Amino acid sequence: MDWLTDPLQFDFFVRALAAVVLVSVLCALVGAWVVLRGLSYIGDAMSHAVFPGLVGAFLTGGNLLLGALVAAVLTALGIGAVGQRSGLKQDSAIGIVFVGMFALGVVMLSRAPTFTTDLAGFLIGNPLGVTPGDLWGALAVTLVVGALLAAVQKELLLASFDPTEARAIGLPVRRLESLLLILIGLVVVLTVQLVGTTLSVSLLITSSASARLLARSLQKMVLLAAGLGILGGVTGLYLSYFLDTAAGATIVLVNTAIFLLALGVRRRES
Repeated sequence: MDWLTDPLQFDFFVRALAAVVLVSVLCALVGAWVVLRGLSYIGDAMSHAVFPGLVGAFLTGGNLLLGALVAAVLTALGIGAVGQRSGLKQDSAIGIVFVGMFALGVVMLSRAPTFTTDLAGFLIGNPLGVTPGDLWGALAVTLVVGALLAAVQKELLLASFDPTEARAIGLPVRRLESLLLILIGLVVVLTVQLVGTTLSVSLLITSSASARLLARSLQKMVLLAAGLGILGGVTGLYLSYFLDTAAGATIVLVNTAIFLLALGVRRRES
């Protein structure tokens, strides 16, 4: 059992485990909606669309996380506005806003004298560099996102799959869609800071997609996505420790392997 307990003597490894567990649960809460509504592109788009917020905060000496949150909210509202007013499909709206926001960040960055490691670290992420403050922040966001989604679950389901009926009974469909996009943006910003862009998208989409293949209800899908994310995260961290590989990338590969296993199970059942 030494292989199981030896890594736990390091505080950074224990914090990384806690971060992966929290982020897996957080990503499962919104990842189920991302997969069910066919918004898989938005995770990667959001992680890049917050770039101008990061650069703006860096140039003004502000808080990077706050800058990213502001950009995420503006991006979410922009996607909703473009999709509703133009009549384009949501994936087209996501592409338009995401590319525009990222380009804005690049233009702003071209005015900066240097590109610091702090900003680069935020974009890349490092699960082994998580601090206790990061964990408390992740816990707070998980509770808030979970409470909000639980409060509007029935309304959001109806608005997602039968918007005509939802409007007919007076539900604020546009506001519900904007709320979902804002929550996705909030989750992406936090998880990118903790574990990096690649792992953030993997936990948001791959684990939820695996759960979608095996679960028959939204509640079971969320629970299974969280469990599979935790399994992949813990397994990946231990493998990265003993193989001396990049933690985030190793976790992504394990999550991908879990998805392939889930796909194989689904094909056998069908």
